[in-house]
Amino acid sequence: PYYQGRDKAVVSTQSTGKAVELISSQCDVDFIDLNVGCPIDLVFNRGAGSALMDKANRLEQILTGMVQCSDVPISVKMRIGTSDSKLTGLSLCERLKNTGISHITVHGRTRQQRYTKHADWDYIRRCKEAADPITLFGNGDVLSYEDYNTNLAAAHGVMIGRGALIKPWIFKEIKEQKHWDISSTERMEIVQRFVRYGLEHWGTDTSGVEKTRHFLLEWLSFLHRYIPVGVLEVLPQRINQRPPYYQGRDQLETLMCSDNAQDWVKISEIVLGKVPDAFNFVPKHIANSYN
Repeated sequence: PYYQGRDKAVVSTQSTGKAVELISSQCDVDFIDLNVGCPIDLVFNRGAGSALMDKANRLEQILTGMVQCSDVPISVKMRIGTSDSKLTGLSLCERLKNTGISHITVHGRTRQQRYTKHADWDYIRRCKEAADPITLFGNGDVLSYEDYNTNLAAAHGVMIGRGALIKPWIFKEIKEQKHWDISSTERMEIVQRFVRYGLEHWGTDTSGVEKTRHFLLEWLSFLHRYIPVGVLEVLPQRINQRPPYYQGRDQLETLMCSDNAQDWVKISEIVLGKVPDAFNFVPKHIANSYN
């Protein structure tokens, strides 16, 4: 929801309100979340995503309008700031809690940091205090039940993003409070389930197959980063730890740990058949594929 300004598109209070009215009346949703954490240049340069963190008045107006237009709770997700010199998360939590939103989620890095350095959970803890009495969730660097347990003390709850892409069974581990040494066969069953959902949604014609393949390959750009528990020398695996080269315990496990995008294509061919002639895949998150 943008309107075109003199030099760039900016987020419109009116258009976000209309979008919220449409979603809350036509869709079966539990809540609507405004993403003020996106660091991508294309979004930021249009005045959206994390750019709104430097526009406190506009952000406050947008969220107030969204609350007034919605039949379901409204929430907001943001970072701790746009740069180390603009850590606005704390002041925004104090301000936005009065807009009527139900909860806030804070990712413990700035836009400038993207996913480098470690998430600042101490800053998240301070945001929780500033947001009182509304609920605040923390986000960043959670890839094990130990990470979850440690960071839960800093927030009312924990949101998991990349950790769930790398290790979708992380929620099972948190619930059972133990590591799951999942086999390559079990991991492939999860991939097959993902593909089945894609084909059910997009169809089994050529277009549906290739759409499913595209999203599968993007997911594999994260999934390959998982290091099996039985291979790790020290538990738990850390999310910013670049996986070392290792030999899997079987051929499939070795294939699934490859950081080469062409091997991800091979996995897609196992479950979706041969790729079309002249097929080429470049990951959206290019940093996840390296030689």
